[in-house]
Formats: sequence, structure tokens, C-alpha cells
Amino acid sequence: MKASDLFVKCLENEGVEYVFGIPGEETLDLMDSLSHSSIKFIVTRHEQGAAFMADVYGRLTHKPGVCLSTLGPGATNLMTGIADAYLDRAPLVAVTGQASLEKTHKEAHQYINVVDTLKNITNWNRKITRPDFIPEIVRKTFDIACDAPGAVHVELPEDIAIEDTLETPLQKKMYSHKSEHDENELEKAVELIEQSNKPLILAGNGVTREQSAEQLEKFVNRLKIPATTTFMGKGNIPTDNDLYIGSVGLQRKDYLMCGFDVADLVICVGVDPVEYSPRLWNPDGSKKIIHIHNSHPEIDSSYLPECSLIGNLKHSLYRLTENCTSEKGVPESIAKLKQTMENELLSYRNDNSFPVKPQRILYDIRNRLYRDDILISDVGAHKLWVGRLFPAYKPNTVQISNGLASMGFALPGAIAAKLVHPEKNVVAVVGDGGFMMNVQELETAKRIGTDLIVIIFNDSKYGVIEWNELEKFKTSYGIDFSNPDFVQMAQSFGVNGVKIESADELTSKLQYALENGGIWVFDVEVDYTENIKLGEKLREMTCGI
Repeated sequence: MKASDLFVKCLENEGVEYVFGIPGEETLDLMDSLSHSSIKFIVTRHEQGAAFMADVYGRLTHKPGVCLSTLGPGATNLMTGIADAYLDRAPLVAVTGQASLEKTHKEAHQYINVVDTLKNITNWNRKITRPDFIPEIVRKTFDIACDAPGAVHVELPEDIAIEDTLETPLQKKMYSHKSEHDENELEKAVELIEQSNKPLILAGNGVTREQSAEQLEKFVNRLKIPATTTFMGKGNIPTDNDLYIGSVGLQRKDYLMCGFDVADLVICVGVDPVEYSPRLWNPDGSKKIIHIHNSHPEIDSSYLPECSLIGNLKHSLYRLTENCTSEKGVPESIAKLKQTMENELLSYRNDNSFPVKPQRILYDIRNRLYRDDILISDVGAHKLWVGRLFPAYKPNTVQISNGLASMGFALPGAIAAKLVHPEKNVVAVVGDGGFMMNVQELETAKRIGTDLIVIIFNDSKYGVIEWNELEKFKTSYGIDFSNPDFVQMAQSFGVNGVKIESADELTSKLQYALENGGIWVFDVEVDYTENIKLGEKLREMTCGI
């Protein structure tokens, strides 16, 4: 068979449902092969959007999302989404076309060395130089994408794609990638927990990846240990669990730092270093730490665990729950902070000032969604409010570009989320800056029939940069811009556009959109002076405890 046919059959063998991307001259044979397969090709309007779709597909399904581009600019346009999956450890397979092998040793039209270019943002990548190599390379690509997990890349040159081969897909064997912790380390962990007076749990993205939230909550509830999550770990402990005290992720001292300040033991469960640097909560390296993860701890002078349970998270948490006997409880000071942050959202539920307070917007969104509906947050000032305040009740229901923190993530991500979970409501929260970076994917959403809601936090500026500039210099520069008419823009794509004119209008319009389906874009003018006010409030509160 033709090599491109073999390649696609190998994708089918891996259970691939969708390939997101843009075709090119160097992928003509691959596209022809896809057209005769069970795989649905989703044409996007930019390769970055395709990569973000594959990224979120991987997060939600725990299977590699696949994106496709041609050579040169197509491949470089994929890079941001690939890097996002790499840093947030989302399983993703990027496939790129390439010029014929005869051109790769010299200067040629659109040719760059894509394999070398992507080397530092993938866990593994290879060029296919013989059609007979395809079954092994594709199988290894998917195996590594799941095992690491993260982004991997494979390149198929156009001349290889048309060659004939007698090879067939490798039989897909399922191997366990999980190991079990050392029992001696378990004994140390149990002793540390039993001896501690004010332990604190920090749960991260690894809990979501390994689908260990249920066992984590059993551990928390059994030992009565207060727990916080990273932004990527939101939902692994339900917000309404009395032992949950909030989320961390800001690169500054905020309200939860007090929780770390008083803790005599920090139990890190599935926390990736990129999520929240230990230098922010353990700057002098004095904290006792238990590391529970499927990989060894990152070498860091602020993160030197007393013991490490390296292996399957569910099993390690189960064994800790089984072996620990003491019950701890939430210190009064931390309980006070938890209540203050909950009130920060609730106290604004009837605030009718305009422009709308970000707390009011998030309250209205949360109040209209079910517990397992999905919110996708773009990057900007709104992300900080989502990370801090938005209640999450189930794992994988709040998606954030965290490690790379890339603007333009939310709209493509929402499209993928709706493909994976058509039964759930999906809301994308975006800034006006981030929305414009991938607004073209509204056409993709409309064409493939996805129902979703986009809520634009509109302040006609790069608000989070203004926040940081004001904090550092007491003035801001280079952050203002003008916006198009978002309602007319939405309508030009054939979707619903709504301009919110008052604070109490959003909740009724949002409910109408959720009940009637379709694609909706809400333009909400937001009051980001609350950014500075909350920062001041938290500093006062921190200093007072």
C-alpha cells in the first residue's frame, strides 16, 4: 500500500478520532489517505488553533490529540500550541509534512529543519526516512505521548508518503506505565504526617492526568488535612468541601501564602514544577515536604522532599489513607482566609455597577453552569480571577493554559471540549486581546456545528500587563488598543453576538443562550480596577494574620 495509507491506518490503530489542521502541498497524499479513513479531519483557520484543539482534546480524554500542518510556516504556526501541551503535559501528537528528502541538505523553498526546531518543545520527534519505519515510529510516538505525557512530533516527507510498502500497523499492546512506590518511603511519609501539627496538601495537574481525584478526596476527608490546588488542579477537591481552602498559581505572595507560612508539612500530590514554583512558598527551603508523583522531584533548593512516593498516585494515596490514623483539621487562620475569598465572589452577586466587576461576571457564569460543565479560560487578567475565585467541583472542568500561559488558547480549546463532551455546556472566558488572536476559529465552530459560549472581558487594553506595570512603576505604558464591534464581528461569522449593557443583564442572556444552544459571543465591559483593590486587600489580610 502507499506509505500515507499505512500512516493513516496506524493512526486508526491508535484510536484517533480527529485530526485538527490545515492541509498543504506537502500533505496532499496524507490528506487523500485521511479522506478514505474513519478519522474526521477538522479544517481550522490557523495551525495554532489546530494545536490548541489537539491540546485540549488530550487533556480531556487522556489520549493524544492530533494536529497536522504542512512544512515551513505551517509547522512554525503549530509551535505555540505544541509548547503549551509540552509544558502542561497534555498528550499531543503533531504531524507535519516536509519537502522531499533530496531537498533537505540544501537551501530550498519553505524548507526549514522542523525536527530540530521542535526538539526543545517535544518529548520525542522523528523524521520518517523510509516507509517501512512508519508502524514503529507511529506506535512509539503515541506510546511516549501517553507515557510522559506531553507533546511529540513526527514528520512525513512528501516523497516518502507516496512510496509503496508491504508493512502493516503493529498490533497495539497495552502496557502499564505505572510503578509502585517504595514501601520504606511510605513508612517515612506516614511518620511525617502523624508527627505534623499543621500539614497542608498541594494538589496539582498530575492528579487530573492520573484521574486520582476521588482517592485524593478520600485521603483529605479521612485525615482532615486542609488542601489547596494549583490552577491546573482545580476541581480535584470540590470547592464546597470544607477542607478545600482555594487555589494557588500567581507569581506573587497572595492569600494562600499564609497557608504555607503556618504549615509544618507540605504534601505535594501530582504537582509539576511549572505549576507553582516552590521558591514562592518555600523560599528558604525550610519546609518539610512529601513528594507524591509518578516521576522524581525536580532538583530545586526550595524543594528537597523528606521522602518521595514515586509511582501510581491512586495507589500511593490509598496506602497513605490506609496507614495514617490521626486527624488534623483546618487552622483558624486558614479557615478565615478561605471564608474571605469565598465572600469575595458572593458579595458581588448583586453588584449592579457598570462596567461590570469581574467577580460579578464569574458569579453569574458559575450560577448558570452545572457542576460538570466546562469553563475554558484564556490568558489575561481574567485568568487570575478564574484561578483564584471560580469554584470548580469536578476535575478537568476548568481548563487553563498555565505553563506557557498563551493567549488565544480558549476559543480553539472550547471547540475541542465540545467535540469531546457534546452533552456538556462549554464556556470560553477570554480577554479582548486574547479573543482577537484566534477569533477566526469562530468559523470553524460554526462550520462543524459546535454549541459554545464566548464571554469577552472587554477593557480595551492588556489588563494584566497594566496591573503589573502599576504595581512596579505606579504608571502604565503600551497597553491600550481599540476593538472592533464584537457583536457585528460575531454576526459576520453567522453566530450570535450580544453587547451587555448592564450588570444584571448577563445572567438572563447567558441562561437564554444555554437553553437555546448555538454559538454566542458576549461582549462585557469589565472593571479591572478591582485587580489593584483585591491585591491591596489580600496584602492587608496577609499581614494581619
